[in-house]
Amino acid sequence: MSKFQSLAGLLGFLGVALGAFGAHGLKDRLVETGHLENWQTATLYLFVHALALLILSMGSSQRPDRKLKWVGWFWVSGTLIFSGSLYLLSLTNISMLGAITPIGGVCFLLGWGMLIAAGFRKTPSTGESA
Repeated sequence: MSKFQSLAGLLGFLGVALGAFGAHGLKDRLVETGHLENWQTATLYLFVHALALLILSMGSSQRPDRKLKWVGWFWVSGTLIFSGSLYLLSLTNISMLGAITPIGGVCFLLGWGMLIAAGFRKTPSTGESA
């Protein structure tokens, strides 16, 4: 799970860098085009899923599970698609990018759903939910 730990670090780094860039370097432009809220939403979801991925990487090292790998990859994909499309929309004003954003949202939901499913699976030794 160290891949996810590294990816969580990268996403956290990008969250700080892009958040600061939007707040300081692009704020006037983003306000003018009406995309400041999109930028802030992209940054919020980037941070939330970076933190979730870090926690997942720490917990899954103690309890390896294929479903948890899927959770991580869904969250990484969701972050790239959801936040990435909102960042690009904010910078380019290409409105069709907004149609891509929900695909990232679906990836987030799939990841959270897989996490729920992983919590309900039976442990082989006790037959109890993990």
